[in-house]
Amino acid sequence: MATSTVTPAANASPRSSKLLIALLCVTSLAAIAGGSFALSRSSLFANDAAASPAPKAAPAAKPIFVTLEPLTVNVQSEGRSRFLHIGMSLKVSDEQAKAQLVEFMPELRGRLLLLLSNRQPDTLLSTEDKAKLAEEIRAELNRPLSANAAPQAIASVSFNTFVVQ
Repeated sequence: MATSTVTPAANASPRSSKLLIALLCVTSLAAIAGGSFALSRSSLFANDAAASPAPKAAPAAKPIFVTLEPLTVNVQSEGRSRFLHIGMSLKVSDEQAKAQLVEFMPELRGRLLLLLSNRQPDTLLSTEDKAKLAEEIRAELNRPLSANAAPQAIASVSFNTFVVQ
């Protein structure tokens, strides 16, 4: 008669094998998570500058804008009539600068009309041309309003409307 040898693995059911594999996976994941947590908390791998909290940046000052009514200006062109329709906002440093701009708005609009009416339509089409024009407007409007007055405090010019036709 033949004797058969039965190994313990052959006696294990498929259900217990799956349970054992699942238990090993959960244990491995727990060990990896614990190790990652320990390394992230460890000062062994972090230098003092990285471990200390970064200084908080000061909150940015709230911007103050003065919106101008849109202007329509005839521009210089040969042959046919062309115009520029432009709307803009001026960014100023404080409420006092805003009040001064509002008070002298008729003079500032006059300066803008003179500056813009001397333009050729072809020099107002590219993004670089518009950026250059914004800087020229800022410089022109920052000029003092009288001989003994201080310059305006216009930080930048933003276009809201810009149409060349």
